[in-house]
Amino acid sequence: MIRTPLRPLARILEARNRGENPDAIERENLRLRHEEMRDRARRRAEGRLLVLAGVFILAFGVVGGRMGVLAGTEPSEPTTSVAGAQIFAQRADIVDREGRILATNFDTHSLYAQPQQMIDPEQAADKLVEIFPDLDRARLIKDFTGPRKFLWIKKKLSPEQKQAVHDIGEPGLLFGPREMRLYPNGRLAAHVLGGTSFGREGVHAAELVGVAGIERHQDARLRDPAQAHEPLRLSLDLSVQAAMERVLFGGMKIMNAKGAAGILMDAHSGEVVAVASLPDFDPNDRPALPTSGSPSDSPLFNRAVQGVYELGSTLKVFPVAQALDLGLINPETMINTKSPMQWGKFRIRDFKNYGPELSATKVIVKSSNVGTARIALEIGAKRQREFLEQLGFIAPVHLEIAEASGSTPLLPKNWSDLSTMTISYGHGLSISPMHLAAGYATIANGGRLVTPTLLRDPTRAPGERIITEATSAAMRRMLRQVVSEGTASLGEVPGYAVGGKTGTADKPKERGGGYHKDKVISTFASIFPAHDPKYVLVVTLDEPVETSGSEARRTAGWTAVPVAAEIIRRVAPLLGVRPEIEPSPLAVISLTSN
Repeated sequence: MIRTPLRPLARILEARNRGENPDAIERENLRLRHEEMRDRARRRAEGRLLVLAGVFILAFGVVGGRMGVLAGTEPSEPTTSVAGAQIFAQRADIVDREGRILATNFDTHSLYAQPQQMIDPEQAADKLVEIFPDLDRARLIKDFTGPRKFLWIKKKLSPEQKQAVHDIGEPGLLFGPREMRLYPNGRLAAHVLGGTSFGREGVHAAELVGVAGIERHQDARLRDPAQAHEPLRLSLDLSVQAAMERVLFGGMKIMNAKGAAGILMDAHSGEVVAVASLPDFDPNDRPALPTSGSPSDSPLFNRAVQGVYELGSTLKVFPVAQALDLGLINPETMINTKSPMQWGKFRIRDFKNYGPELSATKVIVKSSNVGTARIALEIGAKRQREFLEQLGFIAPVHLEIAEASGSTPLLPKNWSDLSTMTISYGHGLSISPMHLAAGYATIANGGRLVTPTLLRDPTRAPGERIITEATSAAMRRMLRQVVSEGTASLGEVPGYAVGGKTGTADKPKERGGGYHKDKVISTFASIFPAHDPKYVLVVTLDEPVETSGSEARRTAGWTAVPVAAEIIRRVAPLLGVRPEIEPSPLAVISLTSN
């Protein structure tokens, strides 16, 4: 590099000849040199900044591109069987109508082994059997000392079990994180919730899938990551459910029944506020499906929905309501009840001899088979079937649990006139208690069709009209008289004006045809308050026997009715239904003067 002198001799000599100051030349050259140095430094700094900016832009571009690729792909992880399988472990909570938890998730761990990393397999097997007595020591030793490189030992561990395994100090025993389903209320609403199990499993995650109840029916909704933060809200009320289950269990024991079912439904919306089937189970430890015997003997069997029974005289309200609506009768129309009623080689009898005739109202109050059969004949088979189809009695009940598909009614092969008569008083047609509850709600709420639901929906629109409001009002008065002066007198609950209808049906034999003479299904279908129904309650007992008296009694009036009355007494305050003085008919109100 050639350095320019600050005081060039030639210019100094010229300046002296002209009489100028030579120092000015030095200052000028110094200024120019400094300006040139500053320009070089600025250009060098600008170049470095450009290089640095380019590096940052490139780095952010790479990071942003990678983030875009990750966002556009599904998360995956290797499993023990299939590499890269997608596992969705998150599952939405289930809550009752007030937001109280019915089902949620709980973080736990699984236990697996990698035998090639074990130091003392036999000691590990001994310690594991002490912690988990259900394990087979010989099998564990065989697996730990064999060629296997991986095996599951326990899919779910409690915190105490995890700590005990950890204390063994065996490096070949490893833990994997798990999310399990927890039902904090135990057996409460077990048949509604159903249960879950593990689907696809990996070391670090497992897929929770619904296996029964609403967990299975709503599985896609509960597993949807977009809705995982939003709990599934049911129509059940946890407090009412608990009260009903407790009374129903006590009633089942007192009445010596082998099983019981109870349904409490909003008479207008069809929302099921409580539903129970006994015996039941704990969904936290769901039992295995039965491999032999009758399905109804298993605690997994949902009697309220899956159980299809001949429900006896509870069905008598439907032909009477239809005949009223068609204008064939009115509440005071006299009906021939001379018993027995001969039809070909068949005879239809009443439980008691009610005389030659009864009014249509008394046919319901006294529960006359003959009177109901004659009304049904006036309606005819075709119109009867069409009406029952409108009520939903010909198809499986529409309800948001997996077991509802098994509630297919049992219909006569040939819907003859004889079938029309027997179906009118509850024989020859088998339906579930849930069908019956929806039917009673439709009859009592003013005539609007009710479709039962387990999902909370305050905006649900009323169903189509099935009968007129006048017919519905007449039926409510009849049902009230059944309790106040008929077969359900033990169903009276002061302040709540209960109305309803009893039904006692002999159980059909499982083999050989015919009916048992000492085994019945007793049912009480009730509404309250009868003058302005808010709720429908159906209680069904399987093979009850009331033994407080000198003779065993099996009829619904002695078995199902008092159980239902106690349920109403317990749950009505929880539902906000205040006891009140029942309004009297105008005919009994008289004017008095002082």
